Amino acid sequence: MKKALITGITGQDGSYLAELLLEKGYEVHGIVRRSSSFNTQRIDHIYQDPHEKTPKLFLHYGDLTDGQGITNLVLDVEPDEIYNLGAQSHVRVSFDAPAYTVSVVGIGALNILEAARQLKQTKETRVYQASSSEMYGDVFETPQTEKTPFCPQSPYACAKVYAFHQTVNYRNAYDMFAVNGILFNHESPRRGETFVTRKITRAATRIKLGLQEKLYLGNLDAKRDWGYAKDYVEGMWMMLQAEKPDDYVLATGETQTIRQFLDYTFEYLDLDWNKYVEIDPRYFRPTEVNLLLGDCTKAKEKLGWVAKTSCKELAELMVDHDLELAQQETVQSGIA
Repeated sequence: MKKALITGITGQDGSYLAELLLEKGYEVHGIVRRSSSFNTQRIDHIYQDPHEKTPKLFLHYGDLTDGQGITNLVLDVEPDEIYNLGAQSHVRVSFDAPAYTVSVVGIGALNILEAARQLKQTKETRVYQASSSEMYGDVFETPQTEKTPFCPQSPYACAKVYAFHQTVNYRNAYDMFAVNGILFNHESPRRGETFVTRKITRAATRIKLGLQEKLYLGNLDAKRDWGYAKDYVEGMWMMLQAEKPDDYVLATGETQTIRQFLDYTFEYLDLDWNKYVEIDPRYFRPTEVNLLLGDCTKAKEKLGWVAKTSCKELAELMVDHDLELAQQETVQSGIA
């Protein structure tokens, strides 16, 4: 039985990846940060499965900034595969907490790579590093490929560029199987509610049921290549099953503005978003990334990976989920 170690297992991508690996028969280990409150909602349905006699999902306390602790954990678990998904991943927040973001995203990735290097003395392990389309920033060309130069426009993106190059460096210097997945924006019903797509679908469903009156947003003209997170974690796994380590872009190859995402969401609910959305300068970034559009030709040709879900289908899928949450809210608040 293969063992996998996932950092950020309680996040959107981590939860979908854990499900996928368990379905494939893996023993899955996840790293969670110690907190005074539980944050395992996204994985409770697989962690607390009453029908599972032999547990295959194990959680460990850890922190990506604690290099020695990460190394001790990796050497103890001895995973066949490591997926480094843990991060402070909110771009706007990275401007408010730059040092913390760089520590978790940049140095955290280095700590994972160094732990894998030490494990390599006794066991080969394959490492997936979650890179980001935000690294392209003020883009030099469109669409963006694996060869497009990086021009990061936020502390988060700068830290991801550092992690990307360290992954390549460890691969070349120590003959490690280490890959970068340059994933363009990928969303789902499990997306955090402070991220713009989920903020939109959550607010729209609450507005539909009379629980909310307004939705405040920033730049509506920013263009993004939005896919479904569940499709993308399959691509992560595929990268670590390849014969040779390499770096890959995962994207849909289509781009929409935030206005278009608003259209998809509110039209599905038979609402006009112009009546409810207001612009708030607080949500503008100090430096904006206006256009991201990925070319996943390499992943399609070498891995056989393609995005299966359109942006419109994704928006409707998220609305269906959030409408259920809003309906539960009306019952609890006595509005229904």
